[in-house]
Amino acid sequence: MLSEPPSFGTPLACRPEIARLPPYNAGLGTDAVKARYGVASVVKLGSNENPYGPPPSVRDALSDLVSHVALYPEADRPLRSLIAGGLGEAESRIVLGNGSEQIIRMIPEAYVSPGDRIVTVIPSFGLHILDAEAMGGLVEAVPVTDSCEFDLPAMIEAVSKPLRMLIFSNPSNPVGCTMGESDLRALIAACPPDCLIVVDEAYREYAELDPSYPQAREILRAQSRPWIVLRTFSKAYGLAGLRIGYAVTSSDEIARTLGVVRDPFNTNIAAQLAAIGALKGADHVRRSVERTALDREFLRAELETLGLEVAPSLGNFLFFRSPVPSGELAELLLRQGVIVKPWKESGYTDRVRVSIGLPEENARFLAVLSNVLKTVAVPETVEA
Repeated sequence: MLSEPPSFGTPLACRPEIARLPPYNAGLGTDAVKARYGVASVVKLGSNENPYGPPPSVRDALSDLVSHVALYPEADRPLRSLIAGGLGEAESRIVLGNGSEQIIRMIPEAYVSPGDRIVTVIPSFGLHILDAEAMGGLVEAVPVTDSCEFDLPAMIEAVSKPLRMLIFSNPSNPVGCTMGESDLRALIAACPPDCLIVVDEAYREYAELDPSYPQAREILRAQSRPWIVLRTFSKAYGLAGLRIGYAVTSSDEIARTLGVVRDPFNTNIAAQLAAIGALKGADHVRRSVERTALDREFLRAELETLGLEVAPSLGNFLFFRSPVPSGELAELLLRQGVIVKPWKESGYTDRVRVSIGLPEENARFLAVLSNVLKTVAVPETVEA
């Protein structure tokens, strides 16, 4: 019988900025849920993936992958060139990342020092806060309104003070609300002239179906503050498993600086080839986005029929209020093979984010949720 190895010395202390941070809540995968709960099949609606998968052109792009894998990937110029050409941007201002999450980390590594002030929103994509705080940044997170919309006056007040960086997603993750053109222009104009403005457009393909969705790059290019717009192949393009995203920057200097902090060979050859293939599959992407938007509105109506409050969304997900703590509701759904994402940020622990899946997945989620809601103990409302 093996014994535990002896422990010697003082535990190794990490930086205090890191010690204060919680781990990122990545949620559970299908295999983990099957093993833990003994369910035969799982509906995964917790990570905002495209249930229709990548375009068929990705399969063709990866057909000769095995001949490349023994060597380090060469320069990522073919993909950067393709992205730049499609956007009408200089190739020198495109930066690739191992998912846009890596670039979200690279930005504060390059630009945030201890004590620097950062403004974002809450609820938020967690890494917008965690990665800035890891570098010692002081983050002010502006809550959305009671109706789950961006609180423009509060955001303008927050950015009107000395500020190193403004970062937020549009449409919002996890809420799904969108900041329109006039509000975005007003917010940018309120920022100090040396503030770095970062707009995360991970869900832009879904939001662009609405003609009111603003073109952040065009708005940012018309003013003088430094900026970065983040994009990803993980959502509408269906490449979440390959981890590839990119940033469009306002200057060659910002792109070079991010290049200093990024890992060598940070985008693997499979991801690069797949992304090139995905860009050739625009028709598939458009069809899957349009179908998802239709299913989102169907699911919204069904959730409201169940008496649930649902936030406005132009993403491929919905953010709804649970009658019980979100973790409790999510656990009950997990036991029946349905994965959603309970929100854990303070003030929003009664909210759940559910991704839009295939029609049959959405139907199963609704059936399980309806049954679960009949069993939970809903707290009584205390009248004044």
